[in-house]
Amino acid sequence: MKSPRFFLRGFRRPSEVASLALGKLERRVLDETWQRREASVRDIYLAFGENIAYTTLMTTLDRLYKKRLLDRRKEGRAFLYSPVCSPEEFAEGIRADFVDSLLEHGAEGVQPVLACIVDTVSARDRELLDELERLVKEKKRQLKNKAD
Repeated sequence: MKSPRFFLRGFRRPSEVASLALGKLERRVLDETWQRREASVRDIYLAFGENIAYTTLMTTLDRLYKKRLLDRRKEGRAFLYSPVCSPEEFAEGIRADFVDSLLEHGAEGVQPVLACIVDTVSARDRELLDELERLVKEKKRQLKNKAD
């Protein structure tokens, strides 16, 4: 029997966390910066077809800089912004934060979550369960080698 899907108050899926932490415009600007690798406010302004106020984009880029998602360097009178991480690293960071939040409650809080993961994985794909087991064994080996 398939278990029901529901949302707990205050609980968000990792993809939702990113959309809540970043506004829609921030996400669009970040995506554009990832594509360009380096961009000025003017570059983003032109990329958006001059449909968004230049000063709004300037503020958005500054916010992304203050959130440590963009780096910037001064060239003449303008800043050039570049992403601090790739889209993949960004997604991995969200997943890592999500897992860290699950682990905050110690072993007692984690055991039911791990059991749920194993149950859900095994119900969907036996090979994925084997892969999970392989990853656990590999991590144990790595930790043992570090300790030696």
